[in-house]
Amino acid sequence: MKNWYSVSALVLLAILFLALTMLSGTLLKGARLDLTENQLYTLSQGTHNLLAAIEEPITLEFYFSEEASRELPMVRNFSRRIKELLDEMAQQSDGQLRVRQIDPRPFSEEEDQADRYGLEAVPTGRGEETLYLGIVGTNMLDGLEVLPFISPAREAFLEYELARMIYILSRPERPRVGLLSGLSMEGGMDMQTGQQREPWAVLEQIEQMFEVDSISKDEQRLPDGIDALVLVHPKSLEDELLADIDRFVLEGGRLLAFVDPFAEMDEGPDPSDPMAAMTADRHSTLEPLFETWGVRFPTDRFVADPGLALQVSMQQGRSAVRHPAILGLGRSSMNRDDVTTGELQTINLASAGHFALDEESPLQMDALLQSSDRAGLLDTERLRMLEDPSELDAELGPTGEEYVLAARFSGEVDSAFPEHEGPERGSINVLLVGDTDFLADRYWVQRQRFFGTTMLEPFANNGDFVINAIDNLLGNADLISVRSRATAARPFDLVDDLRREAERHLRSTEERLEAELAEAEQRLGELQQARGDADLSVLTPEQEAEIDRFMNQRIEIRQQLRQVRRDLDRDIEALGTRIKIVNIALMPILVILFALAMAWKRRRDMARSKEAN
Repeated sequence: MKNWYSVSALVLLAILFLALTMLSGTLLKGARLDLTENQLYTLSQGTHNLLAAIEEPITLEFYFSEEASRELPMVRNFSRRIKELLDEMAQQSDGQLRVRQIDPRPFSEEEDQADRYGLEAVPTGRGEETLYLGIVGTNMLDGLEVLPFISPAREAFLEYELARMIYILSRPERPRVGLLSGLSMEGGMDMQTGQQREPWAVLEQIEQMFEVDSISKDEQRLPDGIDALVLVHPKSLEDELLADIDRFVLEGGRLLAFVDPFAEMDEGPDPSDPMAAMTADRHSTLEPLFETWGVRFPTDRFVADPGLALQVSMQQGRSAVRHPAILGLGRSSMNRDDVTTGELQTINLASAGHFALDEESPLQMDALLQSSDRAGLLDTERLRMLEDPSELDAELGPTGEEYVLAARFSGEVDSAFPEHEGPERGSINVLLVGDTDFLADRYWVQRQRFFGTTMLEPFANNGDFVINAIDNLLGNADLISVRSRATAARPFDLVDDLRREAERHLRSTEERLEAELAEAEQRLGELQQARGDADLSVLTPEQEAEIDRFMNQRIEIRQQLRQVRRDLDRDIEALGTRIKIVNIALMPILVILFALAMAWKRRRDMARSKEAN
C-alpha cells in the first residue's frame, strides 16, 4: 500500500508539472525577463514614447522568404528576432501599429509587390533562389518608408531602425534643415583617381531623417522656413550671409556648426592640384559671431592627446603607430548627462580644435566631448608634412587640462551685426564641434558587401552624434534614447592601457635599433672608404669586428623587443586570470557565505527560542 501511494504521488506530481507548464505557456506567452546589464533586449523608454504618440494607424509589412532561408539558420534566427520585436512594438502601441508577415514566394504577387517597393532580392548561392528580408512601412496618407534589406550584422541597430521608421511615418511633415558645407560631402568625381565617389554616409542619414535645403556659401540669405541650420567647415563666408545667420540664431533658430583648425578633408580651391591642397588654408571658424559671443576657438593650434590616440598606418610596410592627432573618445570623454552624448560609446576625431569662453562671455558652455588630461596643444602646421606621428609625442607638453572639443552654448547675446536687419539681442542655443573630418566615412563607418548589397557598418558613433544633435535641437529626445542603445561594445580599457604602454616601449626600442643600424652602416662605410685602392671584397679585421659588434647588438635589441611583447602578453593573461577568478569563484563564495550566515542566524534564533521556553 505504501508503494502504491508513492507511485500515485509521482503520477500526480507529473500531471501537475505538465499542467503548470501548459498554463504558464498560455498565461505568460510573450513574457520575457531581461537580465543583461544594459537591458539589450528590452524596449527603451524612447520607443515606448514614440509608440504612444502615434495618432494615425501605421502598418509594417515584414517580408521574409521562408523557403529560400531553409538552409540559413543564422538568417532564420534573425528573422524570428525581428518578428518578436515587431510583435512587442505592436502590443505596446495600443492598436495603432499593425504588423504583417509576408512570404514573397517566387513568381507570386507578393514577390511582385516586394519588387515594386524596392526590397533587395539577395542571392542565396543555391541556383536562382533569392532571399527577401526587409520591411515596408506605410501610414494612412501617402507616407512610405522602406528597409530594403536588414543585415544580421546590424542586429544591434534593429530597434533604432524600426523606431526611426515609426517616427517618420507618424509625422505629417519632416523638419526642414538647412545645410551649408565647405567640404565635398555630396560625392562626385575624384579628380585624383578619376573614379566616382559616393556621398558621405552622414549626409545620407541626414537626408533620410529631414528635408534638407542645400545652401551655397555665395548666397546672401538663408532659405525661409528652415527649422535648424547645419554648418560644416564654413570658410570665407560673406558678411551678408553671416549677418543672416546671426539673425536666424537670435530669433530662436537652432544652429549646429562644425569648425576646424585643420580640415584634412579640405581639398583646397583646386582638387585636381595636390600641391595646391597641401598649401591651402584649411581652417574654418565663425568670426565675428564667436567674438561677439565670447567664444574662443584658436585656429592655429590643434589638440594632441596620447591618452586617446588611435593606431594608424602612415606608410605601407611599416608597423602601425599611435597618432596623437587622431583621437578615439570613449564614454569617459563624453557628457553622460546630455541626451546628445549620454549613451554613445565611441567618437573618432582628427586634428580637432578646442573651445573656451572669455571671462566676460554671457554664455554658458556645457561640454559634450573632451580630451583626456594628458592632452596638449600643437601648431597645425606640423600636420602638413607629418611622416611619423610618434614625433608629436616628444613635442607635447601636457598641461593637465581637459580640452573641450564639442559643446552646447546657451545664453543671451548681442547681435554681431547691429547695423543689419534683425534683433539687436536674443537668446541662443547652439552646438559647436571643433572638427569636420570626423564626418567623413573613414573615421566611423565602413561600406560592406553582403550578398551583393552594400551595407553601412559603423564602428563609431559619429553619425549618431550628428543625428542626435539635430534631433535634440529640434526638440525630440525620444528617438535619441533609442539610437543611443545601438552600440553595446564593452571595451577593455585596462587592457588598452597596457597595450598603449607596451607600444610606447616597443616604439622607442625600434627607433633605437634603427638608429644603431644606421650608425653601424655609417662606420662600415667609413672604414671601407679609408682603405683606398684595397680590395673591397675582403674585410679588414676592423670591419669584421664592427660587423660582429653590430650583429651582437641587433640580437640583444631583438631579445629586448621579444621581452617587451612577452611582458605585455603576461600582463594581459594575468588580468584575464584575475577576471576569471572573480567571475567564476566570487559568486559561489558569496552564495556560500550567505548560506552560512543564514544558517548561523537560524541556529541563533532557534537557540533564543529554546531559552525563551
